[in-house]
Amino acid sequence: MLYMSKEDYEKILNHCKEGLPNESCGLIGGTVEENDKYIKKVYLLTNLDASNEHFSMNPKEQFEAVKDMRANGYKLLGNFHSHPESPSRPSEEDKRLAYDSKVYYLILSLMDIENPVLNAFIIDEEKNVSKEELVIS
Repeated sequence: MLYMSKEDYEKILNHCKEGLPNESCGLIGGTVEENDKYIKKVYLLTNLDASNEHFSMNPKEQFEAVKDMRANGYKLLGNFHSHPESPSRPSEEDKRLAYDSKVYYLILSLMDIENPVLNAFIIDEEKNVSKEELVIS
């Protein structure tokens, strides 16, 4: 199970809304306790593609985020990105570009801006997608 604070959810939501009409992206770092993972810090990154259909994270910002995670004793738990015009599920491109089956892929749909939907997924080596439980409190 993946746990996220309401504040971190709001941080992701605001970042993604501010990035419209393009996709927004970032990384999540935190701690692992047996089967539970706790998001402790959200890293808001720049989508270098400036596109509403795909994203590329700024490598310098990624490096700084990972450096900060290590300094704070956090693990890379995964990443997030928004889907401005499509549902909260991995696209074919998302699946193709999912290289790590041990991290979460969070997708925030802003299709209905008044009712955003955030889901967490695991994408395995064969590109099978499973929705994971995400608890926001």
